[in-house]
Amino acid sequence: MVDPIPYINLSWLVPAFPLLGFLVTGLANKHLKHNLAGIIASVMVVLSFAVSVSLFFILRSSGQEAVTVTLFNWIAIGGMNIPFAFLIDHLSLTMMLIVTGVGALIHIYSIGYMHDDERVNSFFAQMNLFTFSMLLLVMGANYLVLFIGWEGVGLCSYLLIGFWFKNPAYNYAARKAFVINRIGDLGFILGIILIFFTFKSVTFSEVFSQAASFHAGSPVITLITILLLVGAIGKSAQIPLFTWLPDAMAGPTPVSALIHAATMVTAGIYMIARSSILYNLAPITLNIIILIGLATALIAALIGLKQNDIKKVLAYSTVSQLGYMFLALGLGAYSAGVFHVTTHAFFKALLFLGAGSVIHAMGGEQDIRKMGGLRKKMPLTYFTFLTATLAISGIPPFSGFFSKDLILSKAFEHNIILYILALGGALLTCFYMFRLLFLVFFGEKRLAGAHPHESPKVMTVPLLILSALSVFGGFLNIPSLFGGDSRFSTFLQSTVQTNASEELSHSTETGLILGSLLLLALIIVYAYRLFVSKAVVPAKDGESMPLFSKLIYNKFYFDEIYTAVFEKPFGFLSDFFYHKIENTVLDPAVDSIGQVTEHAGTLLRRLQKGNMSFYLFAMVAGILLFIIFILIV
Repeated sequence: MVDPIPYINLSWLVPAFPLLGFLVTGLANKHLKHNLAGIIASVMVVLSFAVSVSLFFILRSSGQEAVTVTLFNWIAIGGMNIPFAFLIDHLSLTMMLIVTGVGALIHIYSIGYMHDDERVNSFFAQMNLFTFSMLLLVMGANYLVLFIGWEGVGLCSYLLIGFWFKNPAYNYAARKAFVINRIGDLGFILGIILIFFTFKSVTFSEVFSQAASFHAGSPVITLITILLLVGAIGKSAQIPLFTWLPDAMAGPTPVSALIHAATMVTAGIYMIARSSILYNLAPITLNIIILIGLATALIAALIGLKQNDIKKVLAYSTVSQLGYMFLALGLGAYSAGVFHVTTHAFFKALLFLGAGSVIHAMGGEQDIRKMGGLRKKMPLTYFTFLTATLAISGIPPFSGFFSKDLILSKAFEHNIILYILALGGALLTCFYMFRLLFLVFFGEKRLAGAHPHESPKVMTVPLLILSALSVFGGFLNIPSLFGGDSRFSTFLQSTVQTNASEELSHSTETGLILGSLLLLALIIVYAYRLFVSKAVVPAKDGESMPLFSKLIYNKFYFDEIYTAVFEKPFGFLSDFFYHKIENTVLDPAVDSIGQVTEHAGTLLRRLQKGNMSFYLFAMVAGILLFIIFILIV
């Protein structure tokens, strides 16, 4: 049914523009002049953002909370009827604005960053395809359309992580991301199948309306949510399926920004928030999400303390922040989780693009131990990087303060121990981010022969815009404590069904904020004294360090454990079956069958000599044998 709201059916233009950009830059790959592909790709995402903004105001002025736009009837088999439709509501619009807005800035930045790459046209084609897939994911009106986008971003991440495919290590990182995501996707597929068998539909509105008749703790709902959760764990890089995300740094820095800030890793958060009605009926699953999110936040933050690659520090920071988003979801504070997705998109995109600016200026160097003193050489990059560092550390009035404080307050409402652990993770975040800032931008230059310089405007302008968003983005959801009305949370109320407890009293919340700010201030002062005043530089690889520090430095040996437990045994089985079964049994057996068939054909061919009397004899003999067989049987 066509919706009566004027122009709302033009929502298909949002994913159509990036798809068109992919087709143009992909098909005309060898014919586009230098930088033209980047301009085309960027314009397409900007147009997509403009349409998303228009849809926001159109829906707001209509007074409706959600509109389904059906493009065509997609699958109609027996009782299965699945339309290809988009759901335009407050949650999808929020994600559309993030994906297209931040994505457009990353595309523009990439024009300067990828300027000298020989495959720059292919890069922008894949970036547009990535954006298209993510838009399908967040706009789909049912789980199947969402799943198409889900798999699309998985494919595009494989292509972009391994973009510089001539390096074998980058190819391995791309395969690793692809395989680990397939593990999660298996659970997601099974969850969708179970949803269809339970509700006879995969459309959100139909599934959620029927789910209201189920009681809390229903076994089938619990199983559905756990299966969906497995998919979210893989896509949003939670323990135990998080090891692919740090290795995704193999791709160009703009790819890291797109994956970590605006697209792929937020897909799992979005899917759980979209399915909030189901998760509210599964308290066991919510408790599992709390444990996974908190463990991920803490372990990734600890690992980030000892990383020396500028992009690896930010990668583990992303994993940790995703853990906080999961923690919010597990607490039933879905709007808080989505709000942190929004602010995180601003400051994490800024951090990665700032890191890219540093790497670009340092001639490709990524080791923070070889940097230093860049504050004077790159003042604009330093200013924007400082802004993002303050935001992710939760310093007011920067955006990360409002979203992280909201999650911490929900944790305090739930359990004091949960709050203490979550606060501990936030303090670790503050330390490793200021460690990164001080080692890169303060002190003396430590790399001989390097001539750092400020990046061109095509790279610095997106940094300034993201810096402004990192400063003011938190004002989207000013709590009542500061005289606001939590507008962002109110905006999402019609879409996500919160399951969180009542808000804290203003006095309690004020005490928590002041206590956390005091601790953050002490952490910053300690980091300054350590890395600026004393000019401490992290130890070189292989140097002796305390046992726990060595454990953190080696990332708790997660990769080594997975290699020993899964990769090597499966590799051994693969080699065994290939050499001992396939080569010695299956291949000779197949060859023997072929040879027997060939010899049998040769023998039978001798009977076909064109002798009519023999053919007549064979026919009569066959008839007699058939009659005898009938009489006997």
